Amino acid sequence: MVGIVVVSHSKKIAEGVAELCSQMAHDEQKIEAAGGTEDGRIGTDAIKIMEAIKKADNGEGVAIFVDMGSAIMSTELALDLLDEDIKKRVVIADAPIVEGSIAAVVQASTGSSLEEVIMVAKQSKNIVKI
Repeated sequence: MVGIVVVSHSKKIAEGVAELCSQMAHDEQKIEAAGGTEDGRIGTDAIKIMEAIKKADNGEGVAIFVDMGSAIMSTELALDLLDEDIKKRVVIADAPIVEGSIAAVVQASTGSSLEEVIMVAKQSKNIVKI
């Protein structure tokens, strides 16, 4: 099953989104939060992100959702730190962190491929709320 990693500058946001996603997930679904810095400040940490990717990976791929700006740079650095065999099955989703993560978890729970999970997550950009 495709794993999910939620990256935010805020530990609370990352954990909250992961918690929300877990309510929609299959029991075996791996959802990891990588928020804030190692010392508890607002920010992102490439090592923390790399470790979350490793925990979320079961061989079928990992979809990563980021909040903004430097979270993307830190995630790209984390990818550079990974072994090539893991790195090739990890994708940063161009999707909203909340809606995209939830859509991805639901799709992944059906046993879909990483490509299908990413496609559904991207479609969440078009959700009309009102």
